[in-house]
Amino acid sequence: QVQLVESGGGLVQAGGSLRLSCAASGRTFSPLPMGWFRQAPGKERDFVAGITPRGGTALYADAVKGRFTISRDNAKNTVYLQMNSLKPEDTAVYYCAAGSVTRTAAQYPYWGQGTQVTVSS
Repeated sequence: QVQLVESGGGLVQAGGSLRLSCAASGRTFSPLPMGWFRQAPGKERDFVAGITPRGGTALYADAVKGRFTISRDNAKNTVYLQMNSLKPEDTAVYYCAAGSVTRTAAQYPYWGQGTQVTVSS
């Protein structure tokens, strides 16, 4: 089993930045591809970004490309999501996921509890 714990969410003004962290534990971390998803109230859980096990390839949703950056530190068993130029429409609960690098939530077997990001206008 893999346990994922997100942190770093909060309230920020439009145009600001936040960095989310996801700490993994429970098994060997480094072989797992990882991803970030987000879910706004009343909406489906959407793919945000994904990264391959060694960090060589990253995928982004079109809505965040050029503003968000996913990275990982396998020595710390942690994956990050740097979010810049935040917009009110980025407001959502952000979830860390492990086990896949696709854009489909159902293909990720492991999930964190989520962290709230609120962007005020």
